Amino acid sequence: MKLTLSAVMLAMGALTLGGAAQAQVKIGFLGTLSGPAGALGQDQYDAFMLGIEHAGGKLGGQAVQVIREDDQLKPDLGVQLAQKLIERDKVSIITGVTFSNVMMAVHKPITDAGVLLLGSNAGPTPITGKGCSPMYFSTSWNNDSLHESMGQHATDSGYKKVYLLAPNYQAGKDALSGFKRFYKGTVIDEVYTQVNQPDYSAEIAQLQAAAPDAIYVFYPGGMGVNFVKQYRQAGLLGKIPMLSTSTVDGTTLPALKDLALGAVTGSPYSPDLDNPQNKKFVADFQAKYKRTPSLYAAQSYDAAMLLNSALTKTGGKVDNKEALRTALKAADFKSVAGPFKFNNNQFPIRNFYRVDVAKDASGQAAFVNKGVALKDHADAYHKECALK
Repeated sequence: MKLTLSAVMLAMGALTLGGAAQAQVKIGFLGTLSGPAGALGQDQYDAFMLGIEHAGGKLGGQAVQVIREDDQLKPDLGVQLAQKLIERDKVSIITGVTFSNVMMAVHKPITDAGVLLLGSNAGPTPITGKGCSPMYFSTSWNNDSLHESMGQHATDSGYKKVYLLAPNYQAGKDALSGFKRFYKGTVIDEVYTQVNQPDYSAEIAQLQAAAPDAIYVFYPGGMGVNFVKQYRQAGLLGKIPMLSTSTVDGTTLPALKDLALGAVTGSPYSPDLDNPQNKKFVADFQAKYKRTPSLYAAQSYDAAMLLNSALTKTGGKVDNKEALRTALKAADFKSVAGPFKFNNNQFPIRNFYRVDVAKDASGQAAFVNKGVALKDHADAYHKECALK
């Protein structure tokens, strides 16, 4: 017997409603899950779901329903999906959000609606300071602070002249601002390229002609794969040191492999960090998903663990927003990245590490933690936030 399309849709709707009826807490996951940068959002989603699994399939002892949406790195679509999650799906919490241009678009609509937004990657500066909200928490970082560790490293390494490159959007501008805040040498040039630009040959020729002591780049996702491959092909990786953040990371190293050897990265996380919670996270993530977790995965796993701790304190209840916020602010969980506590703006105070791409004991290209670059580091904008 053939089913009509309407009958199939009704059947699917019944299954969805049935699942929703059993769930005590409805969570929307909004991230970039497709396109050149889709690996970042997929790592966030997979790690968040692993966190729920580690918490016994529940959060705070309560059943949860996670509704996943792909913003496709389109701010307008992100807003539409956020509204759908709030108005139709009636979620109490939205997490994820991969890119800063999407975060800038969805932050106010979500928080103004009284829905808790728990970001696990994007951290644009405008929402860190004066634009902070009591309904927004982050398990990642302010964009600037993510890059300040490599500015400090460049200074400590004695690089007198550095050439900077990043894509032309909010996170790219924040990235280079963060680097420059801690770099005490001379910036030869500051180049902004198109988002998802595939060819960097012209920019690489220009930087080579400028003869810097080192370069600093921020190219997440597929942009990073293309840039590093072309930088290596030009014979420059190993000749002109490449410092980066979120360029060579857990989502791009599998595609780059030995091509990325010698890259020096700044990161709030390294998969070889020596603590019990990280060892379990890495082992189970690798077993379940057949890849090594990235910083995006680590931050999203932390988001699940943070929610679990907070909902445990509230008895699984989400209706009392102030009680939930107080429970979240306590950050009563163990981060896979090490020491973690919230500042007044509800962004973390945390360590940032120097993580090199080198060969591991098996001879494979891997991330090797070289120690803390910035310890218990707070962002530069928290004093502008009115929250206490």
